[in-house]
Parts: sequence; C-alpha cells; structure tokens
Amino acid sequence: MLLFKKKFMDAIRSGEKTQTIRLWKVCRMKTGQRSYIPGAGYIRVLSVQPVQLAELTDDDARPDGFASADALRQELASLYRDQMAEGHQAYRIRFELFGPAEQEATRAERQAAKAARQTR
Repeated sequence: MLLFKKKFMDAIRSGEKTQTIRLWKVCRMKTGQRSYIPGAGYIRVLSVQPVQLAELTDDDARPDGFASADALRQELASLYRDQMAEGHQAYRIRFELFGPAEQEATRAERQAAKAARQTR
C-alpha cells in the first residue's frame, strides 16, 4: 500500500501524478507489483529505481506533481527528515492507476480470495 497526502489525490486520480519518491532503508516495492492507494484505487508499479535527490531535475519533478526539482526536494525534506538524517536510499516509483474495469476486477478478485480464506 502506498499512502499519499490528500493534496495529491486529485492528481493521482486524474493520471497527472504518476510517480512518487520514497526514502526507505530497504526497497519495499518491485516492478510489476500491484499495490493500493487509499482514496485512489489499485495501481501497477511500472518501475522502481534508486535515485540521488541532488541529481533530480525539473523533468523528474513534474510526474511527481511538482513544478521544479527544488520544490520536490523541499517536500521530501519535510516528509523524510529523519530518514534523510539516517542516510536512507531514495527510490523513484513510477505507477499507473488501473482503469475502472480493472479496478472492479481486482476488487472482486480480492473479495473472492478473502472469502476463500474465511471458509478454511
């Protein structure tokens, strides 16, 4: 599951925000993985790449919903102050939101799996 601040939800749902930068001690996602964003729905992880924050450009920042790399770095510094101090690695996660039919099929699949576990 990927959690986002409410201010990003409209951009995620519209397809404008298609990536996020996360700071982790160890990578928690992999390419091809299905995940969930509360308030937006299911996503497919298209790629996961380690990045150096100092090397991010404005072109890197735009798919993340920021006008500039400086604005992105400022947001990351406010969100991940402790992780930065501890030297955690930054990862760029590119994703796509499932369309309506795929959202519904995934929900149905998850409900069926849950029901099967409950009958054991």
